[in-house]
Amino acid sequence: MTTYYCFLNAIKALLTCKSVTFDTKHGVSGKSINSQINILNEMVFIHPRGVLAGLCSYLGEHVKATPQQQKEAFTLKDILYNLEFIHRAYSMTYTNQPELYIPIEEPRFVYEKSLKKGWFETRLEPEYSNKTTMSKLSPFEIDPYYDNTDYYVIRLKKRFNWDAYRNQPNAVSRASFRSYYKKNRSRFRYIYSANNLWYIKRSDLINNNCIIDRNPLILMFGAMHRLSEMSRYDPNTLDKHLSGKAGWLLSEFITKSIYQFIDMVSSEITGDDFRVTGFRT
Repeated sequence: MTTYYCFLNAIKALLTCKSVTFDTKHGVSGKSINSQINILNEMVFIHPRGVLAGLCSYLGEHVKATPQQQKEAFTLKDILYNLEFIHRAYSMTYTNQPELYIPIEEPRFVYEKSLKKGWFETRLEPEYSNKTTMSKLSPFEIDPYYDNTDYYVIRLKKRFNWDAYRNQPNAVSRASFRSYYKKNRSRFRYIYSANNLWYIKRSDLINNNCIIDRNPLILMFGAMHRLSEMSRYDPNTLDKHLSGKAGWLLSEFITKSIYQFIDMVSSEITGDDFRVTGFRT
C-alpha cells in the first residue's frame, strides 16, 4: 500500500510540474469478478476523472470509457503481460502466450544528407537476427547499408524530413521529427538498469486481445492500485495470489515496479536519462 501512495504522489508531482489540471480523486478502482484465485479475475478500472485520468491526458492517451461502463477495464493478468520489466517472469509463468518484446541495441536516429530524410534504426541481437523475427516487425526493414551478416541493423520504413544546413534544421524539419517521434515512441520500451536495455513491442499481434496499447506508467499505476486495495481490504485474497501460480510474477512486479516507475516519472519531469549508480559504462 505504501508503494501505491508513492506512485500517486509521484504522478501528482509530475502533473503539477507540467501544469496539467487534474481531479484529486485517484481515478482508478478494482474488483474481483470471480471467487477463483486467478489474476485473470482481478479487474482494474480507469475512470474518466482523477489523477490517473490526468496522467492519461498528459501522455496523450485519454480514457476510452464506453457509455455502458463509463470506465476503461483491464485484467491484472493482461496488465502484467504488457509490462516489459517483468516480461521474462510473465513468460515463464504463462508459457502459452507469445513473447511480446524483442530486445534491441544501440537505438538511434540517423539521416541521409543527400535525400534530406531521416529515420530510426537499431541493431538486433544475433540470436534475433533472422527472418522469423523480421516477420514480427512489419514496420521495420533491414538496412542494406550495413553488412548484416552477424546481426541485422533494422530501420523503420517511414521517414521524416531533415534539412539541416550547417547542422541547423529548419522549422519544417523540426516539426517533421517531432511528429515522427510522437507517432513511433510507443513502439519502444526500456528497463531501468545499469545497462541500456531497450525493446521493441511487437505490433503483429493485433488480434491478441491481451495487448494493451497504453503507456507503462498508466498500467503500473493501475496494477499497483489493485494490489493496494487487496492488501488493505482483502489481505487473505492477496496472500492466496502470492502463494499461488502468479506469486513469483507478482513479487517481481512489487519489487521492480517502484524503480521503473520513479525512473520514468523523473525522466518525464527533468528530461534527463537516469542510471543505476556504482557501475562503469
